[in-house]
Amino acid sequence: MSTNPPVDLNYERFRQLRMRLDMSRGKPAPEQLDLSQGLFGAAPDGGYRARDGFDCRNYGLASGLPEARELGAGLLGVPAAQVIAGGNSSLELMHDALAFALLHGVPAGDSSEERGLPWRAQGEIAFLCPAPGYDRHFAICEALGVRMIAVPMREDGPDMDAVEALVRADATVKGMWCMPLYSNPTGAIYADEVVRRLAAMPAAAPDFRLFWDDAYRFHHLTGERHATLDVIEACAAAGHAERVLMFASLSKVTFAGAALAWLAASPRNVAWWQRCAAVRTIGPDKLNQLRHVRFVRDRATLEALMARHRALLAPKFAAVDEVFRARLSAVPQVRWNVPRGDYFISLYAPPGCARRTVELAGEAGLVLTPAGAAFPYGVDPEDSHLRIAPSFPALEEVRLAAEGIAVSLLRALEERAMNAE
Repeated sequence: MSTNPPVDLNYERFRQLRMRLDMSRGKPAPEQLDLSQGLFGAAPDGGYRARDGFDCRNYGLASGLPEARELGAGLLGVPAAQVIAGGNSSLELMHDALAFALLHGVPAGDSSEERGLPWRAQGEIAFLCPAPGYDRHFAICEALGVRMIAVPMREDGPDMDAVEALVRADATVKGMWCMPLYSNPTGAIYADEVVRRLAAMPAAAPDFRLFWDDAYRFHHLTGERHATLDVIEACAAAGHAERVLMFASLSKVTFAGAALAWLAASPRNVAWWQRCAAVRTIGPDKLNQLRHVRFVRDRATLEALMARHRALLAPKFAAVDEVFRARLSAVPQVRWNVPRGDYFISLYAPPGCARRTVELAGEAGLVLTPAGAAFPYGVDPEDSHLRIAPSFPALEEVRLAAEGIAVSLLRALEERAMNAE
């Protein structure tokens, strides 16, 4: 069936199309995954031995293949000794970092103590959660019993007045989630001043940590490669060298389900990670790390690959914007962002309409991220935010889905108006 929407498409006609479209997650499309097919031959062609002759089929190298750590160091701008090369996803590194802190504590402040008390031994602890934010960050906190405190997200990063007040006053606030570049789902880019304030702010907890999820560091949707201030350097300059744990990966650069992830941090934090992880693993998948080292090679190769990703993704984001401008630009209290990178568009409906919009879309065969998912505990106080993920479907399907979102929102507004009469 053609996915070209009828010119006079409304909600009822959209339902009659009986489509099955999924815009719920930011997954790479098959065409994007095809860009990295060369990974399958990257290790076999050069054998299974690392640069120094190490047999990558065997146990060992719990902190990762040295050349994989060097690749991460070159991409993240830190010394290789301050990088851990892990498995498929930075999400598992973030989960483990929080679990390790709960179980074992982390290096505390600038004292001579090797580590502070385990966080779980200090009573209830909390994390600051910029919102709208990444639902999987929030899921980690919920799973591990960490209380979440929402702070507003702005175009240049989190509301720093709110962040500084909370961190300064409350020693139970042990950490904060940060996605500094093309933040999921708002596309925010942290301003230099925001990064400096995060690095320098006084904290009541001497073992406070920034969980710095640089997931979209390489994911530009325009010809301009935006960047944020070096937070590791900023923290060190402010006298808080242990404050930040940086996470990044190639999950949406190569194969989303078989990529390479990194943790970068101060030497003390890296030593802490190595001690904690030693009982968890005898080493990551070094064959996969070897494949990535040989395939990605360096920053220039990565940037060329990401330009090919952009050529596939940018038209999909442009299609959503085009449909929304045609359908929703004149609707009061409706707005959306035009991201410069990442995998998402934030659509803001009039208060009280997001959840019903998602329900109506679902009844018509369009799966969206649940309303409220971008907020701690799934609660959007305004019931206004919708996260749109246009990466996976084909371009014409994305265009039709955008039409479906628009007519679902318009129907939700019609229902509200009828109920108000």
